[in-house]
Amino acid sequence: MEPRISLITLGVADLDRVTRFYEECLGLPRLETPPSITFFELGKTWLALWSSESLTTDAGLAPEGSGFRGFALAHNVRSPAEVDALLAHVAACGGTVTKPGQPTDWGGYSGYFIDPDGFLWELAHNPDFPHV
Repeated sequence: MEPRISLITLGVADLDRVTRFYEECLGLPRLETPPSITFFELGKTWLALWSSESLTTDAGLAPEGSGFRGFALAHNVRSPAEVDALLAHVAACGGTVTKPGQPTDWGGYSGYFIDPDGFLWELAHNPDFPHV
């Protein structure tokens, strides 16, 4: 397997609501797609939003409960001030800040939010991360 991720698909409860959040609040570039799925291009990786029911059916799985899903998506920015500004913007758009920006034990600065469908995101400034 080549070392890359081509597509991340999030199974969501309300496709229209979550699509609006990612497009209007986070400003992700939306691709033209059929009404049953939404794609955003993130460089060489795409983010897909698809109904939870459709995703679990497609994967041959039964839908499970809610709560922490055991992973977080992360977005690195250029400065601690940018972490704070983006967290404030996300909160104003309906996201839930779970941890405000603060210095980390690894020498950076980060905070967390949950999108309208419960997916956890870390916003971080890592002075050693090469891809910002």
